[in-house]
Amino acid sequence: MLDICLEHRSESVNLYLESSSSQAGESITVPVTKMPTVVCHADWGTSPHKRWIARADLDSGHYEVRAPELVGDHLMLISRVRDDVAEAGSVLFGFDFPIGIPAAYAASIRVTNFKEFLIKLGSKEWAQFYSVCAKASEITKYCPFYPFRPGGTCHKHLLSALGVKCIDDLRRQCELETAERNAACPLFWTLGANQVGKGAIVGWRDVIVPALADATVKLWPFDGVLDHLLLPGNLVVAETYPAEACRWLLGRPLKGKGKLDVRKSASTALVSWAQRRGVRLHSNLKQVIEQGVPNGDDAFDAVIGLFGMLEVVLGHRATGEPIDKAVRDIEGWILGQVAPESSNADC
Repeated sequence: MLDICLEHRSESVNLYLESSSSQAGESITVPVTKMPTVVCHADWGTSPHKRWIARADLDSGHYEVRAPELVGDHLMLISRVRDDVAEAGSVLFGFDFPIGIPAAYAASIRVTNFKEFLIKLGSKEWAQFYSVCAKASEITKYCPFYPFRPGGTCHKHLLSALGVKCIDDLRRQCELETAERNAACPLFWTLGANQVGKGAIVGWRDVIVPALADATVKLWPFDGVLDHLLLPGNLVVAETYPAEACRWLLGRPLKGKGKLDVRKSASTALVSWAQRRGVRLHSNLKQVIEQGVPNGDDAFDAVIGLFGMLEVVLGHRATGEPIDKAVRDIEGWILGQVAPESSNADC
C-alpha cells in the first residue's frame, strides 16, 4: 500500500477559512486525505505542439502513469477526462499557466474575487481583455496584455498604463523571487521565452471558463481547501510550476533541460522517486524517462509537473494552502509551493 498519512486532520483548516489578516504569501499545512481517481498535468504553451499532458490513474491503491502525449483538441480537454471517470470518482487537474491576478491590478479595477472576475472576461467592458496590445497606447486596465511583438517595447509602457510603480507590482506573491529561484515573468508581459501571458489567455478563455459552467468543476485555492474540494464527482483545477517540482523530486534545479542529455541525467532519480512512492510507471513511460523524454522539454515538464502533484497528493509535501484572504481569493497559489518567510518584492 502507498505510504499515506490519513490522520491528524489539522485544526488549521478552520484557520484557513477564517483568517483574513495574515501576511501575504503565508501558508499552512492541510493534509490531503482524499485520493483523486485521476491526476492530470498539462504543460501549457501558446502553440498546440507545445501542449503536453501526463496522467495518473488510481488502481488498487496505487497510481499508474503512462507516457505523456499531446493535448490535441484543448477545447474538449476537460470533458475528455471527465468522460473517463465514473460519477463516484474525482479529478485533480494541474496547468502550468497562472491562475489568478496580481493584487495591485485587482485593486485598481476593484476586483475582490478572481473567479467571479474570470467569468466576466470576454464580454461587455471586458470584451478586449484577451487581446494582446500591439502598441503602448492600446494598453488599458481592460486590455492589459502587452506586447504583441518585439520592437520598441519595454516594461515602462505596461507600468505607466496600468498605474503601478514597478514590475513586481504586476507579479503575484507566488511569482516573486525567492532564495531558490528568480522571479517569474509577470502575467501581462507577453514577450520572451519565459512569458506565460499568451498561454494563460488560451487556458482561461478556452479551457477553464467554459468548464466553470459545470458546478462540479472547482478552482483551487479560490473555492477552498484542496482536501475539501476532492469530493466524488468533482474536478479540481490547480496551478502548477514544473521548475519548482524539479527541486522537490531531484533535490536541485535542472538547468538546461532543453537538452536531451540534461533530461536524461535526471532519469535515475525520477524512476527511483516513483519506486519510493509506490507509483507504477508503465513500461513505455519508464523507457521514455530513461531516454531523456525524446519528445522534448514540454513533454518532460508534463511528467515532472504530474510527479510533483502526486508528491502532494500522496502526503509527502504540503499543498501550500495560503492563509491570506487576498492571496486565496484574488492571486491564487502554486500547488505545493511553500510560502517564503518574507516577500522579496523590490519596488
